Amino acid sequence: MTGLIMFGVALLMLLVGFPVAFTFGGVAVLFGLLAEGPEIFSLMPHRIWSIMNNTILMAIPLFIFMGIVLQKSDLAERLLESMGFLFGEIRGGIAISTILVGALLAASTGVVGASVVAMGVISLPVMLKYNYDRRLATGTICAAGTLGQIIPPSIILIILGDVFQEPVGDLFKAALWPGLSLVVFYIAYIVIITLIKKDHAPPIRLAEATGSKRQQVWFALKAVVPPLVLIVLVLGSILTGVATPTESSSVGGVGAILLAALYGRFSVRMVWESSLETVKITAMVFAILIGATAFSMVFTYTGGDWIVEEFMLSLPGEEWGFLILSMLVIMVLGFFIDFVEISYIVVPILVPIAASLGINPVWYAILVAMNLQTSFLTPPFGFSLFYLKGVAPAEVRTTDIYYGVAPFIILQMIVLGILVVFPQWFGFSPH
Repeated sequence: MTGLIMFGVALLMLLVGFPVAFTFGGVAVLFGLLAEGPEIFSLMPHRIWSIMNNTILMAIPLFIFMGIVLQKSDLAERLLESMGFLFGEIRGGIAISTILVGALLAASTGVVGASVVAMGVISLPVMLKYNYDRRLATGTICAAGTLGQIIPPSIILIILGDVFQEPVGDLFKAALWPGLSLVVFYIAYIVIITLIKKDHAPPIRLAEATGSKRQQVWFALKAVVPPLVLIVLVLGSILTGVATPTESSSVGGVGAILLAALYGRFSVRMVWESSLETVKITAMVFAILIGATAFSMVFTYTGGDWIVEEFMLSLPGEEWGFLILSMLVIMVLGFFIDFVEISYIVVPILVPIAASLGINPVWYAILVAMNLQTSFLTPPFGFSLFYLKGVAPAEVRTTDIYYGVAPFIILQMIVLGILVVFPQWFGFSPH
C-alpha cells in the first residue's frame, strides 16, 4: 500500500499549495528512501538523460515558441476583429466568432493561457458592452481558449505520444475530428441558447463603424489567410508524412517569425522576449516531467501499479468497466492536478492495462486527451478560469466564470461519451 499512500500524500501537498514539480520529486525521494534506500535512485540520471534526449519532446519548446511569437504579433486581435465584423450582426455572433478564433488560435499557437487572456482582453469587454450574459461570455472565452489542448498541434498530444510510444503524427491526425466536433457543439449550444434566451446575446450593429461589407470581408481575409497558410504548412507536413512533428515545429517557429514580419511586429527584442518566455515555460514543463518520472519510478517499485492493475482487471464489464473508471479517475484528478502530472504519473499505469485488454492505443490516447482538456475548465484549479479572472473587469465575479464554464464542460463530456460509444464515427477502431 506504500504507493497508494504516497499518491495521497502528494495530492494533499498539492492542495496545501506546494509547487507541483517539487511536490512529486520530494515525495518520491522521501518514500524511495523509506522503501529501499538511496540505491533506488541509481538509474535516475539515465532516466533524466533519456528525457532530455527525447526527439519527440523537442517539439514542445518549438511549438511554445511559435505560439508566443504569434501572440506577440497581435494575431488574436486581428482574428477577433475580423470575425467580429463578419458575425457580430447575428444573434450571439461575437460568441460564435470567439469560438472560431479559439479554434484558429488552437491550430496555430496552441498556448491556452495566451488565447484566453487575448480573448478576455478584447472580446469580453465588447460582449459586456452590448449586454451579453456574463456567464455565457466568460464560459465561451474559457472553452474557446482550451481548444488548443485537443486541436493539433497540441502539447498534450506530444506528451501522450511519448507516454503511449505512438507516432505523434498519428495522434494529431486522430484528434482532428474530435477537436472540430467540439467546435461544432460549442457553436450549436450558443445558437440554441440565444434562440431560447434572446436577451443573452443581442445582435450588434457594426457596419456603420467599420465601413462597407466589401471592406469588412477584405479585412477578414487579410487577418485569416496568413495564419491558415501557417496551419496548412505545419499540420499538412505532419499529416501527409512529409515531416515529423519536431521538424514541422521548427517550420512553425520560422513561419511565426515571418508572419510577425508581415504584420509589422518583428523586432530582435520581440524574438528575445519570446525566447525567454519559451525557456521559462519549457523549464517548468520539464521540471514537472522529471519530478513525475521520479514519482512514477518509486510508485512502480513499491508495487502501486500492480495493485491498480489488479483492481482494474477485476472490474465487471472488463473493457467497459476499465474505460468508464479510468475516464472518471482522470476527470476527478483534473480538478486538482495539471495535465502534465496526470500524463506522466497516472496514464503510464493505465497504458499496459489498456494493452492487455486489446484496446486501440491511439483511440485510448485521444480519449485521455479529450478528458484532460476539461482540467483547464474545472474548478477549483482550472487554469483557464484563473487566466480569465486575471484580465476580466471588476463586475465579472469568479462565480460567473464557474457557472459559465459548466455547460461547456457538459458538452465536452457529451463529445467524450460519443467518442467512447461510437468510435467509428470518428474513424477509430476500438481494438
